[in-house]
Amino acid sequence: MKALLIKNYIFFLILLLSLIFAIFCIKKLANFYQNKNHISNRKSEYPVLDVIINRWSSRAMSGQEISDQELMSLFEAAKWAPSPFNNQPWRFIYVKRDSLKWQDALSLLYPGNRLWSKDAAVLVLALSYKYSGPDKKLSRTHSFDTGGACQNLAIQGCYMGLVVHPVEGFDYEKTREFFKIDPNYDIEVMYVIGKPGNPESLPQNLRKLEQKSSRKTIAQFVFKDEFNDKI
Repeated sequence: MKALLIKNYIFFLILLLSLIFAIFCIKKLANFYQNKNHISNRKSEYPVLDVIINRWSSRAMSGQEISDQELMSLFEAAKWAPSPFNNQPWRFIYVKRDSLKWQDALSLLYPGNRLWSKDAAVLVLALSYKYSGPDKKLSRTHSFDTGGACQNLAIQGCYMGLVVHPVEGFDYEKTREFFKIDPNYDIEVMYVIGKPGNPESLPQNLRKLEQKSSRKTIAQFVFKDEFNDKI
């Protein structure tokens, strides 16, 4: 009798473990197809590189470090952006999570962004030098040029499988004071960069945002022969 009870106990234990494993597999498959749908929902009207379509601004990161070599590859991509007369006005300041300044740099972000950025590997601040030439003439394109360098950085990060999320939600004045940035430079944007993590680690209100957004059609922002934007 005792042997039969033990046998039944083992049977039900195996059955329970099998059920738990099946539920786990179903959830994984659901996440896989959900992510697959996010990718399939992004369809280009004309052929472009996959890395352009697949770049998006996730918030879920693992807290893992990225190597200096990986980080420098991002800046290597940025440096090859075009600029008038090869002026190259972009500048970058980075703080890695193993730095003594990490918590102070993180505190520059507004609370909503700080909540998920704490799992990043590095924060990167993009600046632009406002002048060009030996006579320091005000450049009309310094922000545009730096934007091109930033996009190179983001595309390279996507190619490397990193999360590269640009944010404007930080205190610009405190940031200028913290990094001692003089008025000859404009603060453009901050990038939150890290290894991908599990979206389930995010607060509930942010999980629903973990999907690739759509874009306007080309007809909505491209005009032939004349400007005809109807907002």
